[in-house]
Amino acid sequence: MAKVKLTQVRSGIGQSERHRGTLRALGLGRIGKTNEIDDGPVLAGMLRKVGHLVKVEES
Repeated sequence: MAKVKLTQVRSGIGQSERHRGTLRALGLGRIGKTNEIDDGPVLAGMLRKVGHLVKVEES
């Protein structure tokens, strides 16, 4: 399965509780933190929710 590299680029402060929870589920929580996750439909849904807070790269 393909991997996707996610980096948090904006703060979760001021976002809804659901957005902050999604960031935590993605393994993020601080600006600049990076995590590699398997690509799939669940990840696509999470990225639709918090895509404005993260940078996505193929890896």
